[in-house]
Amino acid sequence: MPANVPTTTTSVLTARALLLDMDGTLVNSDAVVERCWRGWATEHGLDPEEVLKVVHGRQGYLTMSVLLPDRPMEQNHADNRELLAQETADLDGVVPVAGAPAFMAAIASLPHALVTSADEALATARMTASGLPMPALRITAEHVSASKPDPEGFLKAAAELGVSPADCLALEDSEAGIAAARAAGMRVLGVGPRAASLSPTAHTEDLTDVRVTGRGDGTIEVRVGA
Repeated sequence: MPANVPTTTTSVLTARALLLDMDGTLVNSDAVVERCWRGWATEHGLDPEEVLKVVHGRQGYLTMSVLLPDRPMEQNHADNRELLAQETADLDGVVPVAGAPAFMAAIASLPHALVTSADEALATARMTASGLPMPALRITAEHVSASKPDPEGFLKAAAELGVSPADCLALEDSEAGIAAARAAGMRVLGVGPRAASLSPTAHTEDLTDVRVTGRGDGTIEVRVGA
């Protein structure tokens, strides 16, 4: 692990709300994402391996605009709708990230929200397939005008929870997601291998060593590691 990434043995963070990305953070959907995007890449004469480097964390139409900058945005949105339908129907291999069920149970009564680039149907399908409860507050693709790395989703979640962005802790796995949380003025607990090199506030390989405790003063303690 790079020297500038905090270790997971002693990190203790406090917040008043937790904002949770879904794919790669709570749910492992990499198998589906790779299947669908490899197919799209092949159809458009692109190298699937290069495409997979940029798909995580942002809405599909934005990924397409990065990969095919001269293509009309209407076509990107149309292709994105088709991909979302494919991904929603394909749940083979969708499983919870290790430790996610216990983590979600621990935060059930604490202020939290889902902030995902998936739309409502895809988020519901993947959370259900993973056996995870859907947070009462979720900011999905339908609720924002700009995809991560834009901070709109995180800022909207903080506002709806009535919590200052500086008092929120975002859990993210991708470059786009971490950039969005930082742009919103939030600290970040990076989850998984993609986050390790992105200098999050703290990092963990999965959620098995994350302990969450609500304090009497309304703050949330998040302990990462032993």
